[in-house]
Amino acid sequence: MRITDLLDKRSISLNGAPKNKQEALDQAIALMKDSDKINDQEAYRKQVYKREEEGTTGIGMGIAIPHGKCNAVDRPGLAAMVIKDGVDFDSLDGKPVDLLFLIAAPDTEDNIHLEVLSKLSMMLMDDDFTQSLKNASSVDEFMEIINKADEARPDLNEQFGGSEPEQPADKQVKILAVTGCPTGIAHTYMAAEGIEKAAKAKGCFVKVETRGSGGAKNVLTAKEIEEADGIIVAADTQVPMDRFNGKKVIVCQVSDGISKADQLVDRVIRGDVPVFKSDNASAETASAGKQSGGVGHQIYTRLMNGVSHMLPFVVGGGILIAIAFLIDGLCVDMNALAEAERADFGTITPAAALFKNIGGVAFGFMLPVLAGFIAMAIGDRPALAVGFVGGMMAANGSSGFLGALVAGFAAGYIIKALIAVCEKLPDALEKIAPVLLYPLFGILIMGLLMTFIVEPVMGAVNGAMNNGLMSMSGSSKVVLGLILGGMMAIDMGGPFNKAAYVFGTAAIAAGNYDIMASVMIGGMVPPCGIALATLLFKNKFTKAERESGPTNFIMGLAFITEGAIPFAAADPLHVLPSCVAGSAIAGALSMAFGCTLMAPHGGIFVFPVVGNALMYIVALIAGTIVSAVLLGVLKKKAV
Repeated sequence: MRITDLLDKRSISLNGAPKNKQEALDQAIALMKDSDKINDQEAYRKQVYKREEEGTTGIGMGIAIPHGKCNAVDRPGLAAMVIKDGVDFDSLDGKPVDLLFLIAAPDTEDNIHLEVLSKLSMMLMDDDFTQSLKNASSVDEFMEIINKADEARPDLNEQFGGSEPEQPADKQVKILAVTGCPTGIAHTYMAAEGIEKAAKAKGCFVKVETRGSGGAKNVLTAKEIEEADGIIVAADTQVPMDRFNGKKVIVCQVSDGISKADQLVDRVIRGDVPVFKSDNASAETASAGKQSGGVGHQIYTRLMNGVSHMLPFVVGGGILIAIAFLIDGLCVDMNALAEAERADFGTITPAAALFKNIGGVAFGFMLPVLAGFIAMAIGDRPALAVGFVGGMMAANGSSGFLGALVAGFAAGYIIKALIAVCEKLPDALEKIAPVLLYPLFGILIMGLLMTFIVEPVMGAVNGAMNNGLMSMSGSSKVVLGLILGGMMAIDMGGPFNKAAYVFGTAAIAAGNYDIMASVMIGGMVPPCGIALATLLFKNKFTKAERESGPTNFIMGLAFITEGAIPFAAADPLHVLPSCVAGSAIAGALSMAFGCTLMAPHGGIFVFPVVGNALMYIVALIAGTIVSAVLLGVLKKKAV
């Protein structure tokens, strides 16, 4: 699609005069409305402002490219505004904006706005092009300038990896680069364009790997890396760095690739570049510069780094455990088992025990992996081990997945602090820091933090809840069921969940079977509710979440609450309240219907020993629907 296909003459203003950033955005949104591309101006405006909160779209050099993607957009569109006197836009370089392009894209999966934005951003790196736009005397001339530049500009796939790479000439300085930003849009390609232009202007061979929204393009080969005279990594996101071991590498923020490309290229030509060592954390991180995007966006990307690595352990381990329950459910008559034998459900037959053991081992890695890769997103590879240790202590202690989240973020910042301290050490000591000092002191500090702060606090919470539940056992059972069901969903394996579960198993030993029924149904609802929500509200979940969502039906029905953890970790403020509400409703209904359960786990596979099983299913369905609907209401649309 051509850029001019998205432009409408009605959406172009050559005499914009906003007094501030808000007026500039509002005027551009009004222009977009004039082109009949959006059906709800207010909904679109909220999406544009939401994107602006994540990080300014004032990319510098007098240019701003705000954008919004939502259901309020009927078809892709562009609006353009020339602001003769400029306007303060909180731009990255602090300069006023005098040329603004606003993008509107429908909420579809083709991400057409990303392709257009990336190409447009590279075109805007050309000073002659932008100056021509600012000096256009008519809308027709403005359109014609863009059309000619668009025709002359190769598409992204052609420029970055879609054609045969050029070969360097003899004795030509060979420069490689990698660019990337958290959103993978404008800055990624603007930095690539800047470095490429600067290198070619000085007669150098150059190849740039872009790590944008569509994945890595123009990936550097091992042979190219071996022959390179220098490598520039201009990125505010994680970049695979081990491949550059022993090479001269400049690590900087992506904005330097835009505004300081000439200086970076000159450094490579002079050889004024340090040699990168893959075991040197202070050099290895590709995010050494200031992170772009808001604080919330940075937290989200770090959470997702942990969640994405944890997900295979949850899915693989959870389904194997469910198979173990299924095997025992098919091979064993639950009604014929003694009460003590029911506690071993899932491991009674040898085949079930095998599956349960393998699945349990996979589950054992879940929280350490979550914490480790959150830590790695902050402090790079040296933080991985520290995060693993904290996550393992959370898994084996009383803090559960909430403790693992704390451990992951703490580990990352512990390593960053150690790096800052070790930079002041003599060279001889600084060289051994990555292999000795970071792991030694990082793990020690993490262990002390978990032992003396996180675990004691969670342990105290756990004890207080157990005492509180004991005091309630004689009060209203419906209220007790409400509380127990909700507690199972609060932290999914943490102190609240464990307190409710232990209380339920103790009640079985005392001959009170209705309490365990409320506990188990409360643990079944979160995965089931999430699975249903991924089917009903697809636009509220990422593609990866939608693909893994249905597996939560299996885990939920098998009473594997942990299936919901990846979704809760990625968006705890919206997912947890939804799950808690649904679980609480289910727990209360179970108690109100007089349902009972004489087995401590097993989910649907122990329904033969559930008292009033039909109404138990009704309670489960009700809780699942409540959670799913709340997720659809509370969660924001996936970007």
